[in-house]
Amino acid sequence: MSKIIRIGTRDSELALWQATTVQQKLEGLGYDTILVPTKSIGDQVLDKPLYELGVTGIFTKTLDVALLKDQIDIAVHSMKDVPTQLPKGIVQVAVLERAVSHDVLVHKSLAFLNADQPATIATGSLRRKAQWLNKYPNHKVVDLRGNVNTRLLKLIENDWQGAIFAQAGLQRIKLLPKDALYLDWMVPAPAQGAMLVVAKEEDDFTKEALVKLNHPSSQTATTIERDFLRTLEGGCTAPIGALAQIKDQTVYFEGVVFSLDGKQKIDIKKEVRLSEAKDLGKISAEEVLQKGGDKLMQEIRNENSALH
Repeated sequence: MSKIIRIGTRDSELALWQATTVQQKLEGLGYDTILVPTKSIGDQVLDKPLYELGVTGIFTKTLDVALLKDQIDIAVHSMKDVPTQLPKGIVQVAVLERAVSHDVLVHKSLAFLNADQPATIATGSLRRKAQWLNKYPNHKVVDLRGNVNTRLLKLIENDWQGAIFAQAGLQRIKLLPKDALYLDWMVPAPAQGAMLVVAKEEDDFTKEALVKLNHPSSQTATTIERDFLRTLEGGCTAPIGALAQIKDQTVYFEGVVFSLDGKQKIDIKKEVRLSEAKDLGKISAEEVLQKGGDKLMQEIRNENSALH
């Protein structure tokens, strides 16, 4: 092939696993590649909750800049970290086949769930925090930042009862405990479990290579979920969950938004033919806004702006 494709990635173990997966697929197709690891702002500032940093795309911005400065040719991301609006000049090219999308609780014992007693659960996610407090209002949720390995270590070092993780991330780097509790009631983040590869809009050679890695049904499902997120959020960080599952030419969609304290919940479930699912995410979000979601999102914006 005529050029070496430079693959930009964060330098955490999970990010490197994802980038190496893309690298192996490209090299299997005959392309020459090289990995270019970098640290994101989100990896460097660990003493504040993500939502307090007030930066959209905190894990992707560094790679966006590297792409636009022609220091790399592609960037590999956990798709749930990527803002719904990509920077000018950067385009989505491939969504790899999605892994399991749900969250799990890594814990020291589950006895606390059966007792009506206070407990402390750790997560850096507003969505996970709100859903946990909605189900367990007498529990306390503390902030947990860092890469997967760092967060697991913090759980061991602290007297928390458990911490919430994406199942896919733990599985990918072989750190999923056998007794982790599968949280089937928790609606995942839009595009959780999916890997996204972006490139420069003008780079036809690289785009042509990446298109071969795209998984159409994973792309369709994550597009629906991200359309739901985009229509609801308007650039605001909020506890929003969305999951689209495709079975037998039917899309089963579930979307939800919570108040920051988890006390208010507005959700929606839809089932449509795949051929009619093009605007499913947007339509579902508009219905949520009409059901009181617009007022709830405004309250969240007000609370977020007070933090900054």
